[in-house]
Amino acid sequence: MSRKTVFISGGGTGGHLYPALVFGQTLKRLRPDLHVFYIGSNRVVEKKIMAEQGLAFSTLPVEGLKGRGWKKIYGFSLLPLAFIKSFFLLLKYRPSLVVGVGGFSSGPMVLTASLLGRPTLIMEQNALPGFTNRKLKRWADRVVVAFESSLTYFGEKAVALGNPVREEFYHLPEKKREDRLTILLFGGSQGSKFLNEKMMASLPLLAGIKDRLQIYHQTGEKDYERVASVYRAQGFEEAVVEKYFSPMPDYLALADLVLCRAGATTCAELIAANKPAILIPFAQAADNHQEYNARELEKAGGAVVILERDLTPEILVRKIKHFLDNQEELNLMADNLKKIKKENVADNIARLALQMIAEKERRK
Repeated sequence: MSRKTVFISGGGTGGHLYPALVFGQTLKRLRPDLHVFYIGSNRVVEKKIMAEQGLAFSTLPVEGLKGRGWKKIYGFSLLPLAFIKSFFLLLKYRPSLVVGVGGFSSGPMVLTASLLGRPTLIMEQNALPGFTNRKLKRWADRVVVAFESSLTYFGEKAVALGNPVREEFYHLPEKKREDRLTILLFGGSQGSKFLNEKMMASLPLLAGIKDRLQIYHQTGEKDYERVASVYRAQGFEEAVVEKYFSPMPDYLALADLVLCRAGATTCAELIAANKPAILIPFAQAADNHQEYNARELEKAGGAVVILERDLTPEILVRKIKHFLDNQEELNLMADNLKKIKKENVADNIARLALQMIAEKERRK
């Protein structure tokens, strides 16, 4: 019996890449005989992560198709090469299943696989489906969505199983509330200049209650020295300011309240960890998809959403003081997140994938 191969195609951003890695690892755990092969873009971060993980990986010559001017023209000019390489990879490895995890590198591979009669599955992590998955929905055999509200975009072929994140996020100890409020602030691995600026401007307004706050602030590489110096100048000696926190589950476990963006992976980690949050969606995100994600957590009663245009230091400080004095609300928000949390996400998606492989074998 020949060894079966599964293609996992997509990436371009961490929001697509990290769920792909968790899904691939789960497939290998359930079926160690599978050959899992990743296909992504030529972006440096993808190639670096794949090399560090020691994973089978190939790239497609692709760029985003959204935008204007030469950037868009360049993206379209690469498509023929991406389809040709997809075709030859499919002929070479003859995968039993092709999984698209979103991002521009999944488009040519999933479409070509469908045209060649290969079973296809796409995963949509955002509440508002991304450009690539919206275009692929007619070609995919099955679709996995993270939020129940996304089912309407894909019809009967869709199932809401959640967005896979690392297992550690599901097993954090329950946070015991104290007289102090522990805040974790981050803007993704690169940091957020906007969030950094707003928090620095808020520190003078928080000076009167600084002894009741414990702040962990991930700044990103570029802003670290400047942000750290402002904390020192404002007398927040106990604040922990770092370029990057790792492992993130350990820091999330410390937090009573999280202040962050609303990317798909961030939202999935908050749900898995039952962590109340103040979410500030990135205003420039494609199709404003971060606000859609944030509203899902807000609708469930697990987060407060403040749009960039509305966020001032005064409003931020008011929210922090409110939660400091009303920590029972944080318990309620954590309980509300439990109601929308889906268990065994990666396992259930992997089992669906294995079921699709088995169904194809039976049809032979």
